[in-house]
Amino acid sequence: MALQLDRVVPWGRSLADYRDMFALTDLDLQRSILDCASGPSSFNTELTAQGGRVISCDPVYQFHREQIQQRIDATYPVIVETLHNTHDKFVWNTVKTPEELGQKRLATMAKFLDDYDRGLAEQRYRPEALPCLGFPDRHFDLALSAHLLFTYSAQFDTAFHLAAILELLRIAPEVRIFPLLENFTNQRSPHLEPVLQALGDRGYPVTIERVPYEFQIGGNEMLIVLAGDAHG
Repeated sequence: MALQLDRVVPWGRSLADYRDMFALTDLDLQRSILDCASGPSSFNTELTAQGGRVISCDPVYQFHREQIQQRIDATYPVIVETLHNTHDKFVWNTVKTPEELGQKRLATMAKFLDDYDRGLAEQRYRPEALPCLGFPDRHFDLALSAHLLFTYSAQFDTAFHLAAILELLRIAPEVRIFPLLENFTNQRSPHLEPVLQALGDRGYPVTIERVPYEFQIGGNEMLIVLAGDAHG
């Protein structure tokens, strides 16, 4: 089924955010990276400007720049209001208010939009969606996925989560996923344990590591899955 733009809630994050969300080192950033379900994040444009190799994929990239901007304008006040209504679920240390966070996110998304048409032309932005991606096996060194898997647990079932992670493991020997909590809650996704069990049964090494980033209270963990020798 084709993606409907009115179901998209754009909310972009920066290279600095990615460093903390995924505990990315300078060496990590020299690897070939897939950023999957990246939305209007500025990670790609910032890392590309530093000489990095990154491709971002998201079904929202089928839309024009102006359409994405219009959707940002429409959803921004809704997100800020939701942050006010769920204020106690978040850590307000780095930013003090939903409005301050919102302005930070708008600046990040503006960087993305400024790069968007060029990135499409250079095929750094690809309109693709999990659980089936059009990249060759082992095309990347590292696959990152933020704020899709486990975040939207009500929208995607356990089978989808497992299929998506297996697809990322086909494309890259290391997969990092952040966060492990459901959206606007402090609860771990109910899909996490069955997914971990299924991956373990298939022989994939899995670990959960703490990271420097924490906005959702308790949302400072990422999942790392390795392809392992049997799947390399």
